[in-house]
Amino acid sequence: MEITNDIRYAGVNDHEVDLFEGQFTVEHGMAYNSYVIMDEKIAVFDTVDARFGEEWLANAASVFGSRQPDYLIIQHMEPDHSANIVKFMETYPDAKIAASAKAFSMMKQFYGSDFSDRQVVLKDGDTLSLGKHSLTFIAAPMVHWPEVLVTYDACDKVLFSADGFGKFGALDIEEDWACEARRYYFGIVGKFGAQVQNLLKKAAGLDIQTICPLHGPVLKENLSYYIGLYNTWSSYSAETKGVTIAYASAYGNTKKAAELLAEKLYEKGCPKVALNDLARCDMAEAVEDAFRYEKLALASPTYNGDVFPFMREFIHDLKERNYQNRTIGLIENGSWAPTAAKTMQKMLESCKNLNFTNTTVKIMSALDEDSLAMIDAMAEELCSD
Repeated sequence: MEITNDIRYAGVNDHEVDLFEGQFTVEHGMAYNSYVIMDEKIAVFDTVDARFGEEWLANAASVFGSRQPDYLIIQHMEPDHSANIVKFMETYPDAKIAASAKAFSMMKQFYGSDFSDRQVVLKDGDTLSLGKHSLTFIAAPMVHWPEVLVTYDACDKVLFSADGFGKFGALDIEEDWACEARRYYFGIVGKFGAQVQNLLKKAAGLDIQTICPLHGPVLKENLSYYIGLYNTWSSYSAETKGVTIAYASAYGNTKKAAELLAEKLYEKGCPKVALNDLARCDMAEAVEDAFRYEKLALASPTYNGDVFPFMREFIHDLKERNYQNRTIGLIENGSWAPTAAKTMQKMLESCKNLNFTNTTVKIMSALDEDSLAMIDAMAEELCSD
């Protein structure tokens, strides 16, 4: 793949993986991206997952042919990007390796060597000349690991963005970018919104015409759209008007309440309702929905004096990713001592800028006239501006 006259794609598609990072379902696989800049000197950006080392080396060699690469630049040390460092350095013994000091420390931990005799240690603001291509390195700590660098090529106006602007899915599958990029962002990067905001501020001063992430497609057109979404996500703002309903149900009565709330919301003109059965849905998609929409309803039976296990996991995932700036309605069910609403609210008390509806729906075993009226009142509140 030709990205510019001098920059080529050398990554691989992975259709073998079922769970990315051992937890995220990736129905359409993953792309592990690597790039080569051809100039007076040759730089290779990042490696790929260990299972694709030979394919990646062949891809890179097909770009520079009989020439020898001068630099391997490591922006991020997660093994899906760094696993073939040793193989590359053994294949090209004259090449140098460029990375942050923290990355070299992790290199020693992961692979037993930090290549001390071939290091180029990079810090924020450092530059590296390949000829006409001048690379500037920008520290991006905790986006989403502490060693991360992103790289700006002033010649072709390309930002190599590490895991920023990445998405799930292999490159030979056509699908909507935002859906899987959003799930990727909130699943993997979402905790670090402040750090992403810092990086966006640094990038705002650059003339960027192409973004080359380590996962997902190269972005060349309508960059304001992608950058705008990243700004929304990392500032914990709602992207879309609507309500996410997340429920867990033991015998179906709490499910009926959640489904009825969804019906009421649509009747009252709510533009979008995302209904998630936490026992059966992709938990990462439920988290994605909670961050995408401006309001959230949580419905759970009381269980062992707590909340249902899937609800507990869901709320933990929200807290872990700094959930904030939302309106929340609570629905609880219990046959003798319902406490789920109180428990859910307490679990969320560390989250910033949460408002709770005046109405809390209390169900005693099954829906009755009182709880039906409460659901209608909650729908009215959630539909109001």
